[in-house]
Amino acid sequence: MLIDTHAHLYLEQFDDDRPAVLRRARDAGVETIVMPAIDVPSIQQAVDLCEEHDGLYAMAALHPSETDEATDEDFDAVREWCDHPSIVAVGESGLDYYWDRSFDDRQQAFFRRHIRLAIAADLPLVIHNREATDDILDILEEERARTDHPDRMRGILHCYVDPPEVAERAWALGFYLGVGGIMTFSNSEVDTYVEDVPLDHLVVETDSPYLAPEPNRGDRNEPAYVRHVADQLARIKDVPVEEVERTTTENARAIYDLPAR
Repeated sequence: MLIDTHAHLYLEQFDDDRPAVLRRARDAGVETIVMPAIDVPSIQQAVDLCEEHDGLYAMAALHPSETDEATDEDFDAVREWCDHPSIVAVGESGLDYYWDRSFDDRQQAFFRRHIRLAIAADLPLVIHNREATDDILDILEEERARTDHPDRMRGILHCYVDPPEVAERAWALGFYLGVGGIMTFSNSEVDTYVEDVPLDHLVVETDSPYLAPEPNRGDRNEPAYVRHVADQLARIKDVPVEEVERTTTENARAIYDLPAR
């Protein structure tokens, strides 16, 4: 069995066949899917799906790209959602320096607010990182040093694509690494980076509907394809895929505090 630790099932790309997508996931052995939020409406959408289908869980946060126009009221709504039983993490928050560098200060301010919220709510934090690795880790270290509850800092560095020294720094802060479709790409170095990361520091994800793995690269991604990620990880580690399934599932259950199914 597998857990897809990061999939946006509420997006319109799944509106025409969402039940079929969930059936294919079950058929592929995906027992649980965790949905990150990108804005306040998406939290409601994800929670609604949790209430309609078994094995789904949600997060609450504002994606860094949304923070340019986000308000205090938006963040207050995120905070209130953290009390909902379907919410198992604060996410996805973080920094994205790829598209627009004009509001870095706002991104960083909201990232710190999300870190502090995760610590206060005693929830894991799921981090979006695009071309901002050093700032993300620096901010995490600063926030860990300032809090009275450093033991509560934990989570997942989603869409991991960095070299092993980043993995060590993230793990020291309590963060697992989420690996997905990019690891399967022939023009990616992520497979060589992951080779040096212990399996018990990793979880698997799809980021559906984005970043479909080989052999489905270029198509709409879906949770069933996390099976390809697990297969590739088993090849990289030269271990049976059953070991990847068992370890990454145990890791995901531990970080999200999920019940066994």
